[in-house]
Order: sequence, then C-alpha cells, then structure tokens
Amino acid sequence: MTERYFCGWYFKCQAPAGSLALIPAVHAGGGSLQLITEGGSWNVPFAPEQCAVSAARPRAVLGRNVFCEKGLRLAVNQPDLRAKGQVRFGPLLPPAWDVMGPFCAVPFLQCRHRVASMAHDLFGRLEVNGRVFDFGGGRGYVEGDRGRSFPSDYLWTQCLFEGGSLVLAAANVPLGPAAFRGVIALVRLEGKEWRLASYLGARVTALGGGGVTVRQGELCLTARRLGGPGRALRAPAAGVMERTVRENLSCPAYYRLTKGGRVLLELTAEHASFEYEQP
Repeated sequence: MTERYFCGWYFKCQAPAGSLALIPAVHAGGGSLQLITEGGSWNVPFAPEQCAVSAARPRAVLGRNVFCEKGLRLAVNQPDLRAKGQVRFGPLLPPAWDVMGPFCAVPFLQCRHRVASMAHDLFGRLEVNGRVFDFGGGRGYVEGDRGRSFPSDYLWTQCLFEGGSLVLAAANVPLGPAAFRGVIALVRLEGKEWRLASYLGARVTALGGGGVTVRQGELCLTARRLGGPGRALRAPAAGVMERTVRENLSCPAYYRLTKGGRVLLELTAEHASFEYEQP
C-alpha cells in the first residue's frame, strides 16, 4: 500500500429497530473502523499490523473485528465506544455488471467505486454503548471505495425500500487536466435493474439545495434530501483520513424515477442515507 492509497468498505444494516453503518478501511498510517448510527458517530484507529482490507471483495479484518460476504463481527472496547455482536448476511445481490462500466479500465482515477450488494437479508444483533440493534428481518447494503481521495464535491444517497433499493452518486471527477460531472445510479425495482451512468449518456441537469436530477434518454431520476445535516465522518484526502464529511444515515428523502411519461418509482422514504458535499 502506498502512502497515497486508501481502501474501504461500507456495510449498512437497517431494520425497524434502527440503522447502523460500519466503514472498515486501510489508509496512510494504518487503518480505522468508523461506526455511525442515528445518534452518533465514532472513529476507532488501528495500527497497520492489525489491518487487512481486500480491494476485490468486501472483506476486512481490523483487530478482532471481521467483515466479509457472509456477515460481520464486532468487538470494540474503547473509552467512548463499546460495540459487540454478530450479524449474518443472506446471499448478496450485486449489480448485473460493474457499476464503473468502462471506467474500471481507466488508469489514475482519483476514486474507484464498487457496489457489492444492492440488498440482502440480515440475521443477528449488535450492541453499541448499551443499545441493542436487532437486525432480524432487516436488510443490508454493501459498497466500497479505493484510490487516493474522495471527490472535492459530491452527492451520494442510498435507500432500501419495500420491493427494492437504490444508490445514486454524482461527483466532480478529475480526469487529467480537466474534470467532468460524473454520475452513477442503480435502481433495483421488483427484480429489475435500472441504470443511469455517464458512460451510458446520463447527465446531471440540476444540482443544489440537497437534491439532484439526472437524465438519460427517456429516463429521469430525482433524489432530494428532506432531513438536515448528518453526522461527521472521516474521508480520505491524498490517502490520509483527514477530511471531514457529513452523512445522514437515516433521514427522510424523496425519489422519483420516470421513463417517458411513465412513473416507475415515486417514494418518500423515512430512513434513507444521504451525503451532500457541495461548495
């Protein structure tokens, strides 16, 4: 691992009892485990010899904390964070093909994104500072990022809903001396995958006020945050986790997907996840 490199995975667990996200990562100086709930966020550092994170598959070990395709195990005992328990995953549901499309072969990208599971079943429970999260009957989502830095400005949202799930990311993407507004969106709806992406001709037609609209031919996807700012998280800048971003793990959000004049999805979700980092 070079000094300018980071690699991490985002494991989201959602159930009626509450939501929780875990971000195991390696980066310059070692590794870290970030944990976020509706009520708070924590960052636990690890020495380099305690960390192993795969770039190819959602697998990570940080101390006694283990993450993989089958589930996760927490064992954190810090002054401000005590977290323990196990959650098993049902079969992961990856996208039909790599979310990066042909960009997966482009060298020197600032950040590479991967979606490992749009939705999967959860079994088990976790305890965080005395609060029990029972994920029996819940659903999960897994994605990963690797590279040097997060984009300078971006919008990201993810939502698990009855009958499907979605993820959308729009970001300023440096490419050599220039930059462009890149977008990737996947909507899993009643067993069918809808994809909007820059490499398929998608473009951002509106961005601001906590929302975004993306158009691709007859397809139009709108996402808008209805909740306020979220919890502070660490993000990579030149391989170092020194940037602060904010994620609202569980907030109200509005989504609408249309094709021509037909509405495919219109949803006001109560427990969506949203990051909005714009100048």
